[in-house]
Parts: sequence; C-alpha cells; structure tokens
Amino acid sequence: MANCPGVHGGYPSDYVAVSIAIFAVILLIVRSSFPFLIHKVPSARGSAFWIPVIQVVASFNFLLSLVMAGNFLKYKKSHWWLSCYVWAVWVEGPLGFGLLMSCRIAQAFQLYYAFVKRRLPPVRSHIFLPLIVLPWIAGAAIIHVKKPLNCRCHLQTYWVIAVMCLHALYVAVLVGFTGAIRHIEFRFDELKDLWQGILVSASLIGLWVSAYILNEIHDNISWLQVTSRFILLFTASILVLVFFSISISQPLLTQVSFIKREPIEFKTMCQALGIPDSGLLLHREQAVVIDPNEPLDKLLTHKRFRQSFMAFADSCLAGESVHFFEEVHELGKIPIDDPVKRIYMARHIINKYIIAGSAMEVNISHRSRQAILSTTDLAHPDLFTNALNELIQLMKMNLAKDYWSSMYFLKLKDETSVRSNGYEMEQMSGAYSFSPRLSCVNAIDDPFHQDHFSSGSSQDVHHPYQ
Repeated sequence: MANCPGVHGGYPSDYVAVSIAIFAVILLIVRSSFPFLIHKVPSARGSAFWIPVIQVVASFNFLLSLVMAGNFLKYKKSHWWLSCYVWAVWVEGPLGFGLLMSCRIAQAFQLYYAFVKRRLPPVRSHIFLPLIVLPWIAGAAIIHVKKPLNCRCHLQTYWVIAVMCLHALYVAVLVGFTGAIRHIEFRFDELKDLWQGILVSASLIGLWVSAYILNEIHDNISWLQVTSRFILLFTASILVLVFFSISISQPLLTQVSFIKREPIEFKTMCQALGIPDSGLLLHREQAVVIDPNEPLDKLLTHKRFRQSFMAFADSCLAGESVHFFEEVHELGKIPIDDPVKRIYMARHIINKYIIAGSAMEVNISHRSRQAILSTTDLAHPDLFTNALNELIQLMKMNLAKDYWSSMYFLKLKDETSVRSNGYEMEQMSGAYSFSPRLSCVNAIDDPFHQDHFSSGSSQDVHHPYQ
C-alpha cells in the first residue's frame, strides 16, 4: 500500500467530491419522497413502488462504493469489510451500477410489452429483475475468487476489457428497448427519461475508461489520480440524479410540482389523459329524475347518482366496485383509434383494482382476473366487461338494497327536486325575457313603463292626443 502513489485520500478536492455525493443522495431522497410527504399522494404497490425504491438504494450503494474504493478518505483497511473486493466489486457492481442499470432495463421492458406488444409482461418484475442482475453477481464472484485487483483497487487490462464489455452490454440492451418504443407518443416523460439514462450511463463508462488508462500510464503522477477520481465521483453524483425516473413506474407523479407547495394539477389518470368531463360535475347540467326501478348499470352512468352511490359505498367501506365502474366508464370515453391513451388507462385500472394485493382490489372471479392479466390487447374495448358485470351483480345484491333507504338517496332526491324546479324556472324566465328596445307597447299602455325607462327618457315620449 505504501508503494501506491496517491492511494491515500484526504485531499481538499476529495472532501469536496464527497460533499457533492452526499448532497446528491439527499436531493435524490427528497425528490423520490416529495410527492408522498408533501402532497400526501397515496403510494402505489408492487413494482410501481419498489423499483424506484431500489433505484434510490442502488444509487446510494454506487456512490458509497466509489468513495470507499476510490481512496477519498484517510483510513487503514485493517478489516475485511474495508477491502477493495467488498466495495469495488460487490457493492459497486451487483448492488450499485449493475442494479441501477437493471432497474432501468426492467422499466423499459415493461413499456415495450405494454405499448408495443399491448399486453402485460410475461415475467413479473420481482422475477425479471433478479434474473438480469445475475451476470453482475457471476462476474463479481469470479473477480473475488481470482483476486486481480491491485493496491489502488484497479483491475488489470484484460479484466478491465471484460468488465467494460459487461457495462456496454447493459447499455446496449437499454438502447435496444428504447429504440423499439421510440415511435410511441407517450403522454408523460418516459421516453425522455430513458434517453437521458442512456446518455449519462454511456458518458460515465467513457469517463471511467479514460481515467483508468491515464492512471495506468501515468501511475506516478499523484495529482492525476486525485483529479480523475474527483471527476469520476462528481459525474457519478450527476448520474444518480438524472438516472432516477419515476415517470415510468408512476406517471401521475410527474404532474406534481417540486417547486411550489400547491395542489396536484391532475388528481386522476382520467384528467391527466385529457378525457372530456372526467371528474367534473357541471353546476348547470340538467337534473335527471332517479327511478329506483331502472337497472343499476344505467343509473350509474349519471354522474350525480354515481357520486352519491359512491359516497354511500365508501361509508360502508365497500366503495372499490363503484370506483372501478367509474374508471372503466371513463375508459369508454377514449376513442378506439387512440390505443396509447387506452393502454395508459387500462394499466392504471389493472394496477389499482385487478392485481392481487393492489390498493383497491375488487372482488371478481379468478377467471375474470386471469382473463384481464393475460389479455393480448390492453386497448380492447371489452377488456373489463366481464369483471364489470360481476361487480354490478354484487352491488345489486348488497349495496343497492340499502342505498334506497339511506340518507344519501334522500339527499340526492331533494337536490334533484330543487335543481329540477330551478331549471324549469330558469327556462321560463328565459322564455319571457325581453328587451325594452324590442318592445312594441306604447309608453302610456305599458304598466312597467317606469321600470325599464329612466325618468329622463320620458321627456322624449310624445302623448298621442297632444
């Protein structure tokens, strides 16, 4: 160790680089948790939640491994857990950069199957992600056994070529998936985030190779090693911030303002996709008379009745079915010739209501659930028809019977009556409204003469007998 020039840390530039890395980690944690802590956005479940979490953990591991293996700090490697093989091989590879790239490939894989194949991925993310990390684990195990690292935690030339080929392979796979979906007109920032990840990861690999070549050729120049490791850690700090993306897993969170503490602009996927009248209840819409003898599915198409019925169902802790009906109803407003919007909405409904353990999982048969999850066309207009019919039957047998005698229906009935009378009065007043300039009644015969003529204007009216 004493014969390794520049191996000891503690230079001012080292502490500056470590400070930048710490700031990058804090900023990344704030950025990833901001919508949930400030705007109280409900957290998703499944891969939509844990893949971004794994990205944050992998980013932290990656930066920490560079600090520990890059000799930024002064310490004696007297313990096994401080060795180069722990930090430069395992933490930096399978638990750091390799895991970070694997998360992004898993997200691109999901987008490719959803929008190009129009179906859900054949392999779940919790299985796919460990599979694509396996090459990194195998490579780290081989390096750990062969012990090719020198005192500066650097590999020999032929080992560097193999490791860089592994890095380049993952970037190439990411480029392949991104190129396959580049023609899709995404509504959020998915494609932009993928290209950004490719650019910064390729730049980091190029910088990594350049630093290695310079250090190996000029291994006796200490300032070159100090400068190269500063640039490497600084670039890696920028990488983890740019590389992190939540638009692929939870696209609605891209609508949250990270600058102002203000309400979320788009509260639902329907509004984010621009579905007409989604979530809006117009104050001037004509009241509809509610007839309990009509079919429930027909009544639920009326917004005021649906919101009243939904409030009653939520009070009974059984509102999932009504919320599901509303979102499927909004899905039906999207034209068939707009498959991208329909796929966005279908994925949202599946993640929220269909997948086992989801936030608002609905009570449908196993056959209907599997038919949705194994569909070959996420944009099909009848994708949720069977599940919707089952839920309507359940609501008829359970919620509907109690709703007609509840305060929610009585309140809706009173509001409908008031709005109906108000609408009729408005129509009548509109029919009998007139303008004084269009009146043909003589001033002397007009009993409302003083109402719509000023006192000054009466001097201009001539009496017929004068």
